[in-house]
Amino acid sequence: MKSTAPSRAQRLAYNEPTWLDALAAWLLALLWILPLAYAVWTAFHPSEYSTRFELSAPLTLENFSRAWQAAPFARYFLNTTALVLMILAAQLVLSTLAAYAFARYEFRGRNVAFALVLVQLMVMPDILVVENYKTMARLGLVDTLLAIGLPYFASAFAIFLLRQTFLGVPKELDEAARVEGAGPLQILWRVYVPLARPVYTAFALVSVSFHWNNFLWPLIVTNSVNARPLTVGLQVFSSVDQGVDWSIITAATLMTSAPLLVAFLLFQRQFVQSFMRAGIK
Repeated sequence: MKSTAPSRAQRLAYNEPTWLDALAAWLLALLWILPLAYAVWTAFHPSEYSTRFELSAPLTLENFSRAWQAAPFARYFLNTTALVLMILAAQLVLSTLAAYAFARYEFRGRNVAFALVLVQLMVMPDILVVENYKTMARLGLVDTLLAIGLPYFASAFAIFLLRQTFLGVPKELDEAARVEGAGPLQILWRVYVPLARPVYTAFALVSVSFHWNNFLWPLIVTNSVNARPLTVGLQVFSSVDQGVDWSIITAATLMTSAPLLVAFLLFQRQFVQSFMRAGIK
């Protein structure tokens, strides 16, 4: 009897994962989990066990207490939370308006303007550090949260995603809304924004993760505790004068990354569904 099991070509055609895909996924997961496992082990054990593994090693929370006392973490958490929310709010508002204009309005130079937006996706933010700093200095914003967030208020990535989503909305919905007396902004808010919720969720995850972990630009543009986020505050634990205590460093690192890790564990299903619906590969 002829076998009805799908061939390898058929499995690949339907994107069915093979054992090689599973092996690669497990190897990548192992590479990701090993540093995290080391950080967890070191953070919850005395410093003398940071370089050796013993099942009988005592557990302790002293490293977290010392790390919290060594730096103003409460202020760092407040700064980081305010920063990521400020950037995300500005990006969503500005990107929504820009994407709606590119998707539904005809104006001279529209394609050229959108091409310039796409060019921004190929420009690394680190290249613009010097010019951005000069701009912040002229505006008198150095060492403020606004100076950290202002260069990121407009997101080419968000504009691209939302434009592609808005283009898929039938124009008949616009006409029906106009018949009901809705204006352009009402149509945008009541028709387009609800249909793009998966895209907003997916982009919000990318934006919050990036700016929560951003280090170089906040380091350059801030000088005091009042404006420093968590990532910059961590450098106090690697001071040459004080030496390197890996137990305290890993404890501080876990406290910094804990909100993102907890959020992913709690909402991982929503994360994956949002990315799939948004078409992000």
